[in-house]
Amino acid sequence: MIEPPRLPPVVPAPSEPRIIRFDITFATIAKVMLAVAGVWILGQLVPVLLVLVAALFIGGTLSPIIEWFEAHRIRRGLAITFVFGALVIVTVFVIVLTIPELLDQVKNLQAAEPAWRARAVAWLSRSPLTVPLASALRDLRLATWTNLSAASAIAFSTRIGEFLAYSMAAIFLALYGLIDRDRLRGILFAVVPRGRHMRLSRIMLHLETIVGGYIRGQVITSTLMAAFMFILLAACGVPNALALAVFGGAADVLPYIGPFLTIGPAVVASISQGPLTATVVLILMFAYEEFESRVLIPVVYGRALRLPSTMVMFALLVGTTLMGIVGALLALPVAAALVMLVQELRFELPGEPAPGAGNQRRKDDDRGNWLYADLTQGMPAEQAAAIAVELTDERKKEEAGAELAPVAAPAP
Repeated sequence: MIEPPRLPPVVPAPSEPRIIRFDITFATIAKVMLAVAGVWILGQLVPVLLVLVAALFIGGTLSPIIEWFEAHRIRRGLAITFVFGALVIVTVFVIVLTIPELLDQVKNLQAAEPAWRARAVAWLSRSPLTVPLASALRDLRLATWTNLSAASAIAFSTRIGEFLAYSMAAIFLALYGLIDRDRLRGILFAVVPRGRHMRLSRIMLHLETIVGGYIRGQVITSTLMAAFMFILLAACGVPNALALAVFGGAADVLPYIGPFLTIGPAVVASISQGPLTATVVLILMFAYEEFESRVLIPVVYGRALRLPSTMVMFALLVGTTLMGIVGALLALPVAAALVMLVQELRFELPGEPAPGAGNQRRKDDDRGNWLYADLTQGMPAEQAAAIAVELTDERKKEEAGAELAPVAAPAP
């Protein structure tokens, strides 16, 4: 039997090494440099951005009041003059009425601090559980904190001057925005495509509701807290009640830590009137804090924020970490605005209902867009913006009426 010839094994040819090349073009380098420069510029313009945000907050808070005057046949310029004039008069009146007395009471508090601390230490030393607190309070020296050096005083006064300057800039920027509202809104609508005008109008209306509701809620709750503290401390004979009430009203705007800053100083100041008075102040302040958090805040804020408690905690944590107290104050309205934008821009998030659940809303949107396009055909952006805002406001009223309407019972 003849065997077939054996062929030599096939040896693969050595492959050339694979070379991966990254070609970085000049355009890519330029884009990266522009992005870095943009981030640096934004970092330098943080105070300006805060002024702009504050102006938007002021404008969003006062805009519904001005619109109420307009609805009662008062010209917009006259309404703005009346609202800002009344705001200036009330501010000057409050400053003249409270600041001199407040400064005197702050001096009295500083002078009476050693005696109050001694009474608090004696009261805390009665129980073995509070002895460590008594020792810590005894070793605390507030005088070293209050006696500022000349350099520290100059730096502090400089920061106060910057804060006042930025505040005035925000107020005037809000005033100009309210006066020139139609032109600014027309510029914004001219940049956005005509098919997106109704959605832009809804976003602007929701932002105004969120910002205005949040600021008005803060003002109302802080004022009520200051009034309650002043009445309570004055009735209990606690000295320097006005200073403590003003401080408590200002601290009430801080979420979660505000109650500690309001209850603590009030109880410590009332110790000078005896343990019974301090206990009464503690119980009543705690009861008011519970009333404010469970009854007053939901009623005052209404549906302006609509945030779950988990998101509230996360937003406050992120805001405080990034920007301190200012971040904590801005965290809730910013979080509510982001949630609103996600809903308005139709982002699909995990856990949302299946597509088709919002078909009715999409039909309403399409109908509103068609009506807007028909009414504003050939109109300039400024007039079209006014019609978009009017249509959005009418739809909002219809939705609110539908939610408040009683649901008919099913037929048997």
